[in-house]
Amino acid sequence: MSFTTLQLEIDGAVARIWLDRPELRNAFDDVVIRELGHAFAEASAASAVRAIVLGARGPAFCAGANLNWMKRAADFTHEENLADAGGLAAMLRAIHECPKPVIARVQGDVYAGGMGLVAACDIAVSVDSAWYCLSEVKIGLVPATISPYVLRAMGARAAQRWFLTAERFGAAEAHRIGFVHEVVAADALDAKVAEIVKALSNASPAAVRACKTLIAEVAGREIDDALVAKTVEDIAAIRASDEGREGVQSFLQKRKPNWLLP
Repeated sequence: MSFTTLQLEIDGAVARIWLDRPELRNAFDDVVIRELGHAFAEASAASAVRAIVLGARGPAFCAGANLNWMKRAADFTHEENLADAGGLAAMLRAIHECPKPVIARVQGDVYAGGMGLVAACDIAVSVDSAWYCLSEVKIGLVPATISPYVLRAMGARAAQRWFLTAERFGAAEAHRIGFVHEVVAADALDAKVAEIVKALSNASPAAVRACKTLIAEVAGREIDDALVAKTVEDIAAIRASDEGREGVQSFLQKRKPNWLLP
């Protein structure tokens, strides 16, 4: 489909989704949310794609909610607010549960709902000049819809400060608390993203998908008989899969597995 607020580029093994409203600091509204959902669905369905990169044009990655959208929402009924928030929640979940690994390429500031976009991605690479802020309490709101993803990314203890104070923090702090995985200079951003894309492309696509599911199902759970049995079943199933067998045989035979790109 055609997009008005973003760009989708599919080039071989990589799909790139660009937020493309720099004049609005890539703040989102109902149209952006809907188009992001469609873009991720299209990129996920492309069989050749091994990784998706979410980036943005202009000086900011995402400044949260668009002011005009907030003005409209100020007069919403409770039912309208539920439907509106539900759209954002569904879009974030689509990113988080995307079967392809997703990298956030953070080239600029990330505020409010933009924090949810970064946190929903599997891997985040940030420029060292980016600022981060969960600004909702400053205007009497809470970061509710994005909280499941942000809490997973930074942890509850860090959230107790940044959720409650709405202070800005820099890329170095975002890295220290685990919100982003890498912090680099602006001129090194694309090289670092390309390095991670290459690593993902070298891995078994089926194993990467299974790893995403494994993390979601195991993280935070008590290590009991049910969890142990589940992990035993998981490894047994993937060992017997086509890519599992190919991977082990290629390793033993000292050759490249057949999923590697030419």
